[in-house]
Amino acid sequence: MTDIMLTPYDTADYLDSPERIAAYLETVLAEDDPALAAHAFEAVARARGLTSGEVQAGAPHLAAVMDLLHRFGLRMSVAPLGAS
Repeated sequence: MTDIMLTPYDTADYLDSPERIAAYLETVLAEDDPALAAHAFEAVARARGLTSGEVQAGAPHLAAVMDLLHRFGLRMSVAPLGAS
């Protein structure tokens, strides 16, 4: 029997540029799930050296904005600063 070595996976380890972060958040926001979006923002916060507490404080607001946009028939979009 072969031993399988597993290593921990953290999405934050792969969010090393504004373009990757934007692509990740675009994918997550397309799911229209505030809880998933909050989790994604926590991963981005870890990648950028912020605390999860800083993100958790905004989670209720994020859910409210996502709900309003949904009611308007819209969804949120993300792009790196300076992108056209």
